[in-house]
Order: sequence, then C-alpha cells, then structure tokens
Amino acid sequence: MFRKPLLCLVTARRRVCDGCDEAMARRCLVDQAKQAIDAGIDLIQIREPDLEGAALFDIVSEVVSLARSSSARVIVNDRLDVAIAAGAAGVHLPGRSMPPAAARRLAPPGFLIGRSVHREDDESVTSDAVDYLIAGTVFPTASKPDAARLIGEDGLSAIVRAARCPVLAIGGLTLDAIPRVARGGAFGIAAIGLFMGDRGPCRAVPLRDTVAAVRAAFDTPQAGP
Repeated sequence: MFRKPLLCLVTARRRVCDGCDEAMARRCLVDQAKQAIDAGIDLIQIREPDLEGAALFDIVSEVVSLARSSSARVIVNDRLDVAIAAGAAGVHLPGRSMPPAAARRLAPPGFLIGRSVHREDDESVTSDAVDYLIAGTVFPTASKPDAARLIGEDGLSAIVRAARCPVLAIGGLTLDAIPRVARGGAFGIAAIGLFMGDRGPCRAVPLRDTVAAVRAAFDTPQAGP
C-alpha cells in the first residue's frame, strides 16, 4: 500500500511564515505544499487546528487540486468532514479524536485513516481500522516542548513491534537523526521543521535535496529496517 520510506509533511502555517498576516501565511503554506509535491513527498497532512471549517476547506481544496496529477496524497488533521468534502485522500486522527473504527464507518472506500500514538498499549496500535500510525514525540522539538511526553527511541521501537501497520516517527527529526529512527523500525517519518527553510518570512523552500537525503538515510545498510 505504501512505499518505504513513507514521508509526511505536516503543515503549520504560523511556523512556516512566522509573523506573517493570515493571507500571507496561507499563501506560504500552499507554496510549501507545492514544493513538497515537486519533491515527491508521499503525504501532506494539513494540520491547522485553529482554522474554522470554511477556511480549512478552502486550503485543503487548493492543495488537493495541486496534488491531483502527482503521487502525493493530502490528508486532513482531525476534521473528517472537511477531508471528505474537499476530496482529500484521508484523515489523521489525534489521540483525542474519534476512534478510528468510527471514522472508518463514515469514510468512503479507500480512504486513509492515520492515528497519533504515544505508547505501545494504545488500542489504536493494533486496530484494523488504521492504515498508518504517527508515533512521538521521539526527540525534543520546538512544537512539543514538554520533555515528559518524549517517547524516545525505545518507545518508538516498542510501538513498531506492537503495530499492525506502518509507523512513522515524529518529533525533533533532523537529517542526522533519521538513521536512528530507521534502525528503530520506523517505516518513515512525519515532520514539520525538517521541511522548512531557515530564513523567512516565508520558509517554503525547494525540498528535493531534503527528501533525497531522508530516503538515502533509510536505504543505507547501517539504518536497516
């Protein structure tokens, strides 16, 4: 179903365009999605939890249109209704969201359902309704500063061993850290900061080199499955 490694860009318009007004932040998010599509990223997760449904629908619809002729699939964080209405390929459910089985009953055939997990005994880890998991936070990150919630490499490996579907690592990922999560059994990664430039105001940048480096890190013998 998925190629390995599976790479997922998670959007955050306020980070990719820090200090921008709303209109510019949205344009920058779409520009970042264009760069991700051009670079061959597999999943684009639209994660903008502060947006109302209509504004989120507009962004998702635009990115879905951009991705239509590519292999990239657009998924929407939490909002199953918006994902279906905008023609997205799936929904990503945070841990506090509806159960995956409930989402599966409402979703059309072939719809992707992902889930965020933080421990191996989460019931979603073994759910047949889930197509992939995102496990974290693995390493310290600006978006999740609470060190008490880190699962580390051991926690990631425990989730991988228990899971029935591909597991993507998230949290504090740098190019140097990719081989470490690959050795832990991760099928791929999900990331915010890794897919941004260092300078702004809009930090949407070409991503081909970054994507190639991540795929190479998974392919190297020392990374292993």
